[in-house]
Amino acid sequence: MVTLKAVVESLLFASQKPLSLKEIGTALASAAEYFEEEPEAAFAKVNEAEIAESLHTLQNEYSELGRAFRLVEQVSGWVLASRSEYQVWVRQLFPEMRPTRLSAPALETLAIIAYRQPITKADVEAIRGVTVDGVMQKLLDGALVKITGRAEIPGRPLLYVTTQHFMEHFGLKNLDELPNASELREVSLPKAAATAETHPVTTVEASDSSNSKPENNENGEVEIVPGTDPKAN
Repeated sequence: MVTLKAVVESLLFASQKPLSLKEIGTALASAAEYFEEEPEAAFAKVNEAEIAESLHTLQNEYSELGRAFRLVEQVSGWVLASRSEYQVWVRQLFPEMRPTRLSAPALETLAIIAYRQPITKADVEAIRGVTVDGVMQKLLDGALVKITGRAEIPGRPLLYVTTQHFMEHFGLKNLDELPNASELREVSLPKAAATAETHPVTTVEASDSSNSKPENNENGEVEIVPGTDPKAN
């Protein structure tokens, strides 16, 4: 007999992107017309709580069985992802996909933006004590941060925030999952003088990306590696 859990699993397996509870529910409802009076037609009436229960059941089963993949909840929905310990083999399937490397300065800048967003470039520079033009451009090019508007202060400098692409790469459902988020947001940090930013940077839209795991390489940089689960250790 076909079960709700098995149907949900088939949708996750076939999808090329994370699926939200709403998207899974829509797929179940749309398929009802093919079953008429058959028992499977009842899946069209399940609610999001029942779908979520099936997802958590699958998540636990994969963990208990020691599968090479796991079910991960991201900011945009649920997705199947290979575990990090298998990343070396998985990467051989995608030789043309070079991992994005983040230097220590880029990671520091990204962390400041993540914890203090929205934030101006001048404030980031006041905290780091150095200019960040090149680093900011790299983060924008990698779609990890974007421009969200201008601050309501003299000069109206640009404001920067992290993107959904950033959330997916680091396996976050929301910004509160950042380590020590509440404490670090309250720490007093240097502020820049209210002057206009003279080097605005073009924003880059966040692109779709599979799950990834940050990994240190021999040069001390961090690689965002395609095809692995960013939350697995």
